[in-house]
Amino acid sequence: MLLLIGLDNENHFTTAYELAKLTDYALENKKFCEIVNTKSINISINGITRNIYNTNELLGVLSGVNGVKTGFTGEAGRCLVTSCTRNGNQIITVVLGADTKKQRTSDSAKLIEYSFKNFERVNIEEIVKKEFENWKQINCNRIYINKGKKLYGMELELSEVKNKLIPLKVGDKENVIVEINAIFEYEAPVEKNRKIGTAIVKCNGEIIETIDILNKYTVEKKDMLSYMMQFFEYFITLNIDFLA
Repeated sequence: MLLLIGLDNENHFTTAYELAKLTDYALENKKFCEIVNTKSINISINGITRNIYNTNELLGVLSGVNGVKTGFTGEAGRCLVTSCTRNGNQIITVVLGADTKKQRTSDSAKLIEYSFKNFERVNIEEIVKKEFENWKQINCNRIYINKGKKLYGMELELSEVKNKLIPLKVGDKENVIVEINAIFEYEAPVEKNRKIGTAIVKCNGEIIETIDILNKYTVEKKDMLSYMMQFFEYFITLNIDFLA
């Protein structure tokens, strides 16, 4: 049985990405956020009051820093996972293997400043919805439903946009494109929420989000009554045109 205690061992390893993911999850807990954002606190142990200090050297020093965790072992070196929030934007940086506390502090500060200077959050949901509405105006009535009570057109909607706000390099918003692909012929009935296409969001050729396009309402198959009504409508229209 392997006991994981965080000390140096060839079977004890992680990555900066994994630590960032763990931190992102932990920061959803309000009590955790409160603890890691506390610079110092008085506690009582067996009736004796002690003041304990947070070892995060950026806390209370660099603007927006609100956590999270320092670390050290002989093999791992000086490590620091930092959370920083500015103007409603939160980032997590991870520095591993620094030789000194000063180095991990300096590298973390550089990462934070670089991130806020060079990246911005882009509202992908807003871009997709705008492009989708434009596409619907042109293409919705081109969709043919064979034997459907409604032969042309569907009421379409997008599934949920999972990543509504995405960090992109400053200026890359102009490189965001939305490719919409759909099938235009169907056999009735077409059930509600059936996937009829996708909206693919790309930036600089890289796919950053894929959203399903769904049929909003069931399109029923024609029954005998529907065929009769269609015949009478056609007959009436034909006679009106003839009399005119």
